[in-house]
Amino acid sequence: MTTEELNDLTTRLARIEQTLDLLVQQRTIKDWYSTAEAAQMLGKAEFTVREWCRLGRVRAEKKQCGRGVAGEWIISHEELTRIRNEGLLPELNPYRHVK
Repeated sequence: MTTEELNDLTTRLARIEQTLDLLVQQRTIKDWYSTAEAAQMLGKAEFTVREWCRLGRVRAEKKQCGRGVAGEWIISHEELTRIRNEGLLPELNPYRHVK
């Protein structure tokens, strides 16, 4: 290989490494996600995800956030994976009649 070819390979390798670093930064897995983050990952509105939490359609917890009495919903990474694979949990009140 010539010196020029080695330089080209080194440049390409550096670009590949930069791209990989960006992908890793974008796809960092967190233990817990906010409703906004979960909504973005699931392709839903944040309001919809909050309602799922409130109605018990997903396993979520309230986190103290310093904004008044009510906490903020957080959803675990495992639960997001479960939602993608299995869907929402059944409604808590199956006898509720929807018109």
